[in-house]
Amino acid sequence: MRAELGDQLVIESPKTGTTRRDGEIVGLHHADGTPPYDVRWSDTDEVTLVFPGPDAHVRHLQHAPGSTNEPSGRITAERGGESDSTPREAGPSPGDLGRRVAAERERQGLSREETARRAAMAPDYLAYLEERQADPSLATLIRLASALGTSVAALRGGGIDLPPGQGHALLHPELRDLSPDECRALLSTHGVGRVAVSTPEGPAVVPVNYEVIEDAIVYRTMPDSVPAAAVGAEVAFEVDHVDEAMSQGWSVLLVGPARVVTEHDVVRRLAEHVHTEPWAGGKREMWVSIQPKRLTGRRIRPADQ
Repeated sequence: MRAELGDQLVIESPKTGTTRRDGEIVGLHHADGTPPYDVRWSDTDEVTLVFPGPDAHVRHLQHAPGSTNEPSGRITAERGGESDSTPREAGPSPGDLGRRVAAERERQGLSREETARRAAMAPDYLAYLEERQADPSLATLIRLASALGTSVAALRGGGIDLPPGQGHALLHPELRDLSPDECRALLSTHGVGRVAVSTPEGPAVVPVNYEVIEDAIVYRTMPDSVPAAAVGAEVAFEVDHVDEAMSQGWSVLLVGPARVVTEHDVVRRLAEHVHTEPWAGGKREMWVSIQPKRLTGRRIRPADQ
């Protein structure tokens, strides 16, 4: 067994082959990369001296070209006495998990230091997760998901083709009405909402990227699209969030008349200060504004909170 700094030591169950514990190798005691190693465990962030047993293997991550323990431009995964070598790109590269963690952290305006504190891990380890193709333990993912107010499945990218809310209901749920101020605060997070409109083919509900300007909801669309059918009518606009891990969630419903924003200076300011481009792509230059006449919301949470 050989390793480099930054590689991952994985301890597996001899019966199931699943990961029981893992950590980053932060110290070598032999120049050739043989054991023992100083390992920073991902579940405790503690560093211990480890003499790997038969249930352990090294997962070699990406290193800069010219490293001493592996041939330049190769990556090797050891398991027992076998190895599997495949080409790799030079230099560190974040994996999908790291990108999701970084994106969610930045979306919430959290620093690495604050996120690491919430997740009970070192900021350097969080940086490692975000910037390298890491494979943290389930315990680490649970702490990160809790720190970011999301789920392990969301960080892993799982369930993207499944509707939310398929988990178990709370044992003692409480359904509480939200005040207008609470509704406005939840709406102000921006993101994706759903507009309900009447079309010649019947009622339709479509998702749109939206912004909040003062009390109004605004979104961009195309003149002949379904969201454009809202213009000149009273419509409903809904935003919600479901926490799969905690079986909690909230929804906000806004009802009011929709109109086209035609004032050139207002359109310019909207285009300059928009938080995100429409996910659907294309040239969407028609701005629609919904002025709320009625604003309501509800939240599901444990009854004892």
